[in-house]
Amino acid sequence: MTRTLRRPRLLSRAAAAGAALYRRERDLARMLPKMSGRDSAAVLPALAAAEEACEEQRKAGAAGYSITRHVGLLTALVAELGAARAPA
Repeated sequence: MTRTLRRPRLLSRAAAAGAALYRRERDLARMLPKMSGRDSAAVLPALAAAEEACEEQRKAGAAGYSITRHVGLLTALVAELGAARAPA
């Protein structure tokens, strides 16, 4: 996970603000139900893939795009990255 995400400022700011309120047991289960309970090393690639899919939908103007889901995925990604980087 060394790539840099380039997202619209409002989307990035919403995710950063949400990361402060992130609760893994609640939020990860909602975003990726099959991944809750796994360690960050397993969760991060799944979150990144799901967020990338949302980004592609956003860019394409897809009717099924959900800004709520996109912010939720970005929030989880930011929070999980922070947790993975924090000293144990």
